[in-house]
Amino acid sequence: MTRTVLIADDEPNILVSLEFMLRREGHRILTAGDGTGALDLIRRERPSLVLLDATMPGLTGFEVCEAVRADPSIAGTRILMLSAKARPTDMARGLGAGADAYVTKPFATAELLERIRGLLT
Repeated sequence: MTRTVLIADDEPNILVSLEFMLRREGHRILTAGDGTGALDLIRRERPSLVLLDATMPGLTGFEVCEAVRADPSIAGTRILMLSAKARPTDMARGLGAGADAYVTKPFATAELLERIRGLLT
C-alpha cells in the first residue's frame, strides 16, 4: 500500500538518502528544506507520516510538531522526529511537542525503517 511520507530536513544529503530508501519501500515522497514549507505541505497534502528534523530554518521541528498537534484537522498526523540532538532533554522536548517517535542522528537504516513501518501500520 502506497503511503505519502514527508521528509523535512535542511540537510540535502539526508533528504536524498531518505527519499531513495522510502521510494524503494514503495512510498510517495514529499520533501521540505525548512519548517515553514513542511507545515504548509502537511496542511495541503496530509501525509501519512512526517520525518521531521528538530533544527531547521524558519520554524523548528519542535514548532512544526506543536502546530500540527494544535490544529484539529491535521493533529492525527504521525510524526517521527530525526535529530542530532541526543540529550534526554532534547528527546523529552520532541516527545513533549507531540512526536510519536524520536530517532537520533546518525541512525541505523534498518532500525529507522522498522520504526517507520511501525508508525505506518
